[in-house]
Amino acid sequence: MMDWVPLVFVTFKVLVFGTGMFFAIKWHYERGKKGREKQSAVLRAGGKVAAVFVLSLLGLSLLTFGLSRMLGLDLTFA
Repeated sequence: MMDWVPLVFVTFKVLVFGTGMFFAIKWHYERGKKGREKQSAVLRAGGKVAAVFVLSLLGLSLLTFGLSRMLGLDLTFA
């Protein structure tokens, strides 16, 4: 009697997610066709944010290791 429950729920889940994915891909595709000129500006801004993040992370890690060495902590990986 309970053998049909997983079959119905999995089928329903596949249909709902499949429909949602279809409309999400369609929406992104149509939106991408409209905004080609904005895409390069967004990519450039994203690259700048990523570079600032990486430089901040590097600076913070160097500051942390320098402070820990000054305090006498042993941070070797061996």
